[in-house]
Amino acid sequence: MMQTQVIRIHAHGDSRVMQLENHTLAAPQAGEVLLRQTAIGVNFIDTYHRSGLYPLSLPSGLGVEACGVVEAIGAGVIEFKQGDRVAYAGGAVGAYASYRVMPVDKLVLVPAGVSDEIAAGTLLRGMTAQYLLKQTFPVHVGQTILFHAAAGGVGQLACQWARELGAIVIGTVGSEEKAAVARAYCDHVIDYAHFSEHVREITGGKGVSVVYDGVGADTFAGSLESLARRGMLVSFGNASGPVPAFEPAILAQKGSLFFTRPTLGHYTSTRAELVNTAADYFYAVRRGFVKPEIGQSYALADVAQAHQDLALRKTQGSTLLRP
Repeated sequence: MMQTQVIRIHAHGDSRVMQLENHTLAAPQAGEVLLRQTAIGVNFIDTYHRSGLYPLSLPSGLGVEACGVVEAIGAGVIEFKQGDRVAYAGGAVGAYASYRVMPVDKLVLVPAGVSDEIAAGTLLRGMTAQYLLKQTFPVHVGQTILFHAAAGGVGQLACQWARELGAIVIGTVGSEEKAAVARAYCDHVIDYAHFSEHVREITGGKGVSVVYDGVGADTFAGSLESLARRGMLVSFGNASGPVPAFEPAILAQKGSLFFTRPTLGHYTSTRAELVNTAADYFYAVRRGFVKPEIGQSYALADVAQAHQDLALRKTQGSTLLRP
């Protein structure tokens, strides 16, 4: 038996519903390992789970991303051993904990050269950038792409990576402060206002090969207007609300466009897909193609402050909890 501190909620609501509790963990069963967690990632989806926007079965833990060290293994586990550094991003909620029992099929090895903090705070975003740029619409040398929210968590990683792949990157931002951040890794940084007009100016009227759009409702129409003939709109998020219903004929009218709504889970549903996607992201970090930023960290007991700062846009880069 192992004692662990965990953050749990017994009702949905604001940051005050999160409670630090002590729990007893059973020994790992077949196909499981016990992790001593060293760093925990905080993501916007955690606030959606807490508030009830994405309802959970209560009571519940929170958090989907962390890094840790394998302390014990269950029967039949051969892929990992005691002392291995591993990380995960996805699966059942409950990452806000000092120790956790996890199924091995959700874990990936963290290679030397990648810190616990980077693994815990950026794996989810890094794998998202990987599948968007290299699987959903594979980016090639010379293509011009548009990435919305270029200064955001996924945007920062993806724009750096896209430039390494040889793309000309146009990034949108909502403020001069965010523009200053995005200029470090975008070829062109533009404001959301009238962005499709700016895209046409930059591309000599041709438009871009692909738009990666995690904003949703507010940018949908402009994203279609920004695409070149036979371009693709990759709608992977809805920060401003879901994309409104539209007639498929509009895709033909705008230039025989493609539209897709992918999710990470569908690109990492097999063991091989998960391992390969994570390994490619870690390789990019180790080679310096992508330089993630850990902006701030909080003690596990201070999780309410972490959520408040995230909601108020006071954070930069990735946010961590320290078990």
